[in-house]
Amino acid sequence: MTQNPIHLLLVAVVQDQDLDAATKALQNIGASLTYLSSAGGFLGRRNATLLIGLPTEREAEALAALQKVCRQRIEYMTLPLEGSPMPMPAPVPVTVGGATVFALPVERFEQI
Repeated sequence: MTQNPIHLLLVAVVQDQDLDAATKALQNIGASLTYLSSAGGFLGRRNATLLIGLPTEREAEALAALQKVCRQRIEYMTLPLEGSPMPMPAPVPVTVGGATVFALPVERFEQI
């Protein structure tokens, strides 16, 4: 087993349109990452799940990089009005975007 400096795994879910900027920002700070295509459960929109390996002391730097490039946006969903005799959709504002990040300690890491 090789000794390495990775002690933390960040799992970040970002909107698909923020993927390129997030990837570049994380690469600029020297973070190792892989991304997986995924879809949101609520709106069913495409997003990306980033797996980011880095030393624990670099966590704040990675979070700041993501915060800088992953923007929240207002999008409108159409929902039927309750009690309406006809199914007339009413646009409802929904805040989407940003990044949802989970930090997981890494006990062991190997490259084979």
